[in-house]
Amino acid sequence: MTTVLTRPLDTLADFPAIPFGWAYLDTAATAQKPRPVIEAITRGYAQDYATVHRGVYARSADMTVAYERGRDRVAQFIGAGSPDEIIFVRGATEAINLVAQTWGQMNLKAGDRILLSTLEHHSNIVPWQLLRDRTGVQIDVAPLTADGRIDLDAVEAMLTPAHKLVALAHVSNVLGSVLDAKRAAALAHKVGAKLLLDGCQAVPRLPVDVAALDCDFYVFSGHKLYGPTGIGILWARPEILASMPPWQGGGAMIDKVTFEKTTYLPAPARFEAGTPHIVGVLGLHAAIDYVESIGLEAIHAHETALVKATRDALSAINSVTLFGPEDSAGIVSFAIEGVHPHDIGTILDEAQVAIRAGHHCAQPLMAHLGVDATARASFGVYNSEADVAALVKGIERVTRIFG
Repeated sequence: MTTVLTRPLDTLADFPAIPFGWAYLDTAATAQKPRPVIEAITRGYAQDYATVHRGVYARSADMTVAYERGRDRVAQFIGAGSPDEIIFVRGATEAINLVAQTWGQMNLKAGDRILLSTLEHHSNIVPWQLLRDRTGVQIDVAPLTADGRIDLDAVEAMLTPAHKLVALAHVSNVLGSVLDAKRAAALAHKVGAKLLLDGCQAVPRLPVDVAALDCDFYVFSGHKLYGPTGIGILWARPEILASMPPWQGGGAMIDKVTFEKTTYLPAPARFEAGTPHIVGVLGLHAAIDYVESIGLEAIHAHETALVKATRDALSAINSVTLFGPEDSAGIVSFAIEGVHPHDIGTILDEAQVAIRAGHHCAQPLMAHLGVDATARASFGVYNSEADVAALVKGIERVTRIFG
């Protein structure tokens, strides 16, 4: 097997939390952090730290510039028209809840419909159920194709003018299946619906251009993009942001406060009440720089090679069932006949192979697959053929133990 990374750098050496011999295959849950991100966070706290947007002293002004430069960087990274379209949140979960509780609360009512899919993460299901319980909006669920993709032919047949929102994963966190997002946008817009894309698993490995995708909302979490936890992004079209009311009240989002009336700043400040995760933004900026220094096309090619090698090896083991499409993006989910995924994970851990075992916050998908849980190996820039070999060797040991 040939690694496809083109950057003349030993990327594994950039990740100090990965010791020699440890195969970290849980990147879909959270990515390990490269030294530039760690250094940006350390420098932010130990050298440059100050509040933003409020201080008149030099360091605060400098930190404000650095913080807003991070917003500029995110806008450039995903093809936003303006940095003002970028809202900093804690993660994709908060971003989806923000949309549900502002735009959704204002625009959806009893009789309206939301379309989700069978493979969605709980974070793209539960907020809409909470909205349904408050407003009476109905939720429809699109099926999957035989190989685990969102069935857009079925989506086209299901959509009606009553649908006001379509909310789908750009890349499945369990199956690695990639959505044809441009077609999804065209289908949604044909009936007058908005499209929200959950990009958590897409942005670490695929070029994303929200303008080219023609979506209306895009969300992702920084920690899956080799950045820190506690920082994420909501992007929305500027006219949509302009129509959305505040979600939380507090400092930094107000124009003027009196006990009689409060007026609010425009986006993005209107949605960023309180002191933000300042250093998280600096770390996210560094993470984007790191990923783009390698190249998303190279990352995707590298992970594709590792996925193919893994699927080829596991498909040769009779007791192993593979889920998802052959060309899954960076993720391989599987089951072993007669073995609980937690037992697989425990035995692999003894061999210094870290995978995920469970329902992956996608219980409706597990029900569709006919299992309670799966084992999941997910790849990042630091993985290699040696990690695939360690995984396969460990699975062979599992089959011997339970054989």
